[in-house]
Amino acid sequence: MRTEEKLVAVGVGAGSEVIVPSYATAGAAEAVRNVGALPVFADIDPVTFCLDPASVAGAVTSRTAAIVPVSLFGHPADLAALRHVAAGRTLPVIDHVENIEHVEPEELARRRSNAACLDARLSGVVTPTAAPGAVHRYDSYVVRVPGNGRPDRDAFARALRARGVRCHVPVQTPVHRLPSFMRDMQNMRNMRELWLPETERAADECLALPMDDISSRRDLQRLVSACNTLGGLLPAAA
Repeated sequence: MRTEEKLVAVGVGAGSEVIVPSYATAGAAEAVRNVGALPVFADIDPVTFCLDPASVAGAVTSRTAAIVPVSLFGHPADLAALRHVAAGRTLPVIDHVENIEHVEPEELARRRSNAACLDARLSGVVTPTAAPGAVHRYDSYVVRVPGNGRPDRDAFARALRARGVRCHVPVQTPVHRLPSFMRDMQNMRNMRELWLPETERAADECLALPMDDISSRRDLQRLVSACNTLGGLLPAAA
């Protein structure tokens, strides 16, 4: 069942507010808008990149009709913590799923093995961390590039590409800064108060490394060598 259908099924419609992440694709926010409701953006957890339950709790109002989290980069959203936030108001928590490919156990094991190797050997970048008890699929291996935010991250990415590493910025623009959603927020009660520091920081610092290109230990070593050589040239994070 599509997210729009799930929202309609629980009574979400015109005049409702639905809490969604901004650090994600626009799919969840568009689903909310497609049923006539208003997407309200909450911040992310800096470790998981998924909706931060504390930020969600602060965004709940009398008009809130649902919470729509998004699992990102293969890390699941904390549905249990979000349901705890929603319990006092009996708000539905509707997990937005976007075309997640089926991964065979062997492929999943390979991804996790490669991720563990990168975790142990990369320096100069901040490697991803799974929350306690979470099962990370590593659909993308997303690191943070320390330093002066977007300028250093973008310079790092250009240098990696020059060395043949096909990295990319996983979320170019948070949804709340996309022009169509900025127009929708013109009359929002908290437009001037919207503050998503972890969302903005992730958008400036994050870079996805090419897990799909790794098929051998030699590929891993090439990626590690390229990142570590460049990482040593970056200023330390503040």
